[in-house]
Amino acid sequence: MNLVVFGLAVSSSWGNGHAALWRGLIGALARAGHRVSFFERDAPWYAEHRDLDALPDGARLVLYSDWPSVLGEARRAVAGADAAIVTSYCPDGRAAAALVLDSRAPARCFYDLDTPVTLARLEAGEDVEYLPPQGLGDFDIVLSYTGGEALGALRRRLGARRAAPLHGSVDPAAHRPAAPAPRYRADLSYLGTFAADRQATLERLFVAPARRRPRQRFLIGGAQYPADFPWTANTFFVRHLPPAEHPAFYASSRLTLNVTRAAMARMGHCPSGRLFEAAACGVPILSDDWPGLDRFFEPGREILLARTTEDALAALDLPDASLAAVARNARARVLAEHTAERRAAELIAALEGAASERV
Repeated sequence: MNLVVFGLAVSSSWGNGHAALWRGLIGALARAGHRVSFFERDAPWYAEHRDLDALPDGARLVLYSDWPSVLGEARRAVAGADAAIVTSYCPDGRAAAALVLDSRAPARCFYDLDTPVTLARLEAGEDVEYLPPQGLGDFDIVLSYTGGEALGALRRRLGARRAAPLHGSVDPAAHRPAAPAPRYRADLSYLGTFAADRQATLERLFVAPARRRPRQRFLIGGAQYPADFPWTANTFFVRHLPPAEHPAFYASSRLTLNVTRAAMARMGHCPSGRLFEAAACGVPILSDDWPGLDRFFEPGREILLARTTEDALAALDLPDASLAAVARNARARVLAEHTAERRAAELIAALEGAASERV
């Protein structure tokens, strides 16, 4: 298939989780013989933190300064596409959606990688700038990073005629066990962009344990952390960690923490890509709990769960052999069920099904 995608960013992972997912999907699609054109607005904050080496053969990145300058090329690309996809948080989402919906592309798709956030903003009465004003009912298929109740909400609230999950994934070639690096050594690590709605959980499961265990080492990697973040003397910080450094970061952690954004945790069925990446790197994971998590990892055997500071401290006190067993089990589960190849096949099947229903 020839796919055209209008998305947030694939050239830089700075402050956005879309990049790693799309890099994995694009690589898997290209290896399967599909072609992908990804249109990305050339934002200065991404230009300052470019960490993409190159896309594989069969894929191309179209960086553009503004929508009028790329409209002609975008129109030609969609005219020759088997499927055209617009994603959440695409800076020109409305214009791209109008172009896609006015085209004869056999499959016209909206992929919401942020469904709980989208729905929460709608409920708050906000103007969600990446959604078409008429909703999503004109798309042949709506894909959602979040499953469960989110799919019904997309149908009821936004008129999606056909909604299906397309969860996160991991590229095992990019995220794999690696040698530890002294600069990333940690008893507990956390990798994630700062988000205010994660802060309460992060303080309970990371900051409070750091205060209680002053002789242990804690490490945060991510962007956009404010000056008033409650740092402790034994908490260290890496401002931006490109994906190429993720394996060493995880390999240097005795245990790593996952914290889900509040809207996603409430809705559930929304596994962060960080979960799959950390598991593929062979590090044991401690996570907050949310509905549907047990559909992706078996608690106690493949992942550790924490609701309180005491839970997090208990996980830190587990023997190395127990943590290693959790890590092995999680890696096996991810390689069997949550790879980019698996998701790419699901994406193609969903697009082909949508196209066949239009015929």
